[in-house]
Amino acid sequence: MERPAWAPRSIDISVPSVSRIYDYYLGGSHNFEVDRDAARKAMEFLPGLPKIMQANRAFMRRAVRFAADRGITQYLDVGSGIPTFGNVHELAQSAVPGAHVLYVDNDPVAVAHSQAVLAGNDIADVVAADLRKPQEILSSPQRERLIDLNRPVALLLVAILHFVEDADDPYGAVAELSEALAPGSLLILTHASYEGIPVPAERAEGAVDVYKDIRNPLIMRSRDEIARFFEGYDMVEPGLVPMPHWRPESAPEDEDPFAFSGFAGVGRTA
Repeated sequence: MERPAWAPRSIDISVPSVSRIYDYYLGGSHNFEVDRDAARKAMEFLPGLPKIMQANRAFMRRAVRFAADRGITQYLDVGSGIPTFGNVHELAQSAVPGAHVLYVDNDPVAVAHSQAVLAGNDIADVVAADLRKPQEILSSPQRERLIDLNRPVALLLVAILHFVEDADDPYGAVAELSEALAPGSLLILTHASYEGIPVPAERAEGAVDVYKDIRNPLIMRSRDEIARFFEGYDMVEPGLVPMPHWRPESAPEDEDPFAFSGFAGVGRTA
């Protein structure tokens, strides 16, 4: 298999990666045949997977604009993935000149790309770290340089928590990150769920099994389980809702039915 120039030497390009599969769904070019193969297998069960990813991105853009409109100048995007068009730093820095953005990912490809995209941008950076180890993120030199925890921060956990198994204590990880944030901070979150998927759960399970097979289990949680991540936050209207229903800019009924798979919400710390 030919290794493209953009692929770090340290990565095994024979193993699929969640962030490269996501890149493929979004129409990106930084993925390998092994990623495309896994993506196509999952799409046999859930043909609307690209629509779900696009709905995630569209929600993220609306939520970043919401944060910018509230005067938030610091963005911590954990599980940021491979940069594609309309990233957090582009949105935030066009809305709030001087906004600081720190991306966090544990995928070497995502980190390498982010470094390339951010070259020359002194107020945006990336750190190779894992959501399951919040101290890795909080104590990183990049965080210390860019994110002042004494001022409000927008913490983005978009399409990442459903890759953290209960055994790895996702609730504890989110609470630890949340406790480090100043009052007035925002938690911007999306999560996969069987609720809202326009096919029977048994069929959706076929796609979940594809992720299990590539050793990146996809953990579907109920709305109530997802709401627990917001403990200690006041929910911003309209609360925890299917993605197209969160402060829509166009009529939700015009959206693809798959866009309603899973939930999105924004919480604010008092």
